[in-house]
Amino acid sequence: MPVITVQMLSGRTAAQKSDFIQQVAEVAMRTLDVPERAITIVLNEVAPESWGAGSKTMAALRSKPPGAQAI
Repeated sequence: MPVITVQMLSGRTAAQKSDFIQQVAEVAMRTLDVPERAITIVLNEVAPESWGAGSKTMAALRSKPPGAQAI
């Protein structure tokens, strides 16, 4: 029974998360040769101010002025 855990920044819509879960499940079923009922997918959403990249939070990196390098 594969359990797939995904860490991601918060902010996606319910439709985007549902589509992502469906596509990940389809790949897992095909590559691992397991039935859909055997797959568990957990999305852990993290607020941008709680996610660090280097010495900055993602909130700070996303708020850079236009033309500045951001992630």
